[in-house]
Amino acid sequence: MVVWVFAGGGETEVQSLIPFLEKNFNCKFQRKTPARRKPGPKPGVKTTAYGRTGQGLINQISQELPIALKNEPKVCSLILVFDDLDCRDPTEEKEKFLDAISKFPECADIPRIVGFAAPEIESWIIGDWHSTMAKHKDFRAKSDAILWRLSHKMKEMGFSFDAPESFSKYDSQRNCCEDKLSELLMECSQESSVLFRKGYHTPSLLLEIQPSQLMGKCPLFRRFYTDLQSFCK
Repeated sequence: MVVWVFAGGGETEVQSLIPFLEKNFNCKFQRKTPARRKPGPKPGVKTTAYGRTGQGLINQISQELPIALKNEPKVCSLILVFDDLDCRDPTEEKEKFLDAISKFPECADIPRIVGFAAPEIESWIIGDWHSTMAKHKDFRAKSDAILWRLSHKMKEMGFSFDAPESFSKYDSQRNCCEDKLSELLMECSQESSVLFRKGYHTPSLLLEIQPSQLMGKCPLFRRFYTDLQSFCK
């Protein structure tokens, strides 16, 4: 079964998501957004944004989905939309994505799943700390110190280390979280004399995640995982 993936985000999400999906689900995944980078634009040609979230991703879906449906008719078995939630309301965001897809009658009979990383994909790494940070060669010697700093700072901010999806609050002015979980993880690693680099470390750490370890801590992950697992049996 072929799954078309419309994913939000930038370089990290592109490097991270598809390998994670291929490792954990028995489907063939084809990335439709963000569009793959080409070697370089022609002089004077304006390039489109590489990766977008929220309304930007909706706009990309509205642009790319009809092209895919025209060029590859009857290929897609499932449309998968995946985005960082960035502290927005999951029900509202899901409806926006489904509404955008429903505008194209050619895919009326194609099932669709909308999944979120809340507030961003690093919550999965934190949710399965002992399979990820604690075992990675760059962090294992300092993982206890990083964990202590991170859990302490999250508690001071009013959030629980054991519920990473609940981190931060919505900033209506910027339409995103007040604080970024990945930046807090980076800060705590630096204070422990190592450096977490989102673009470098996140892709490899995601491949070490044991989904069963996240089910109780990350309800949005659980919903996404079980929905996709049911389809890709």
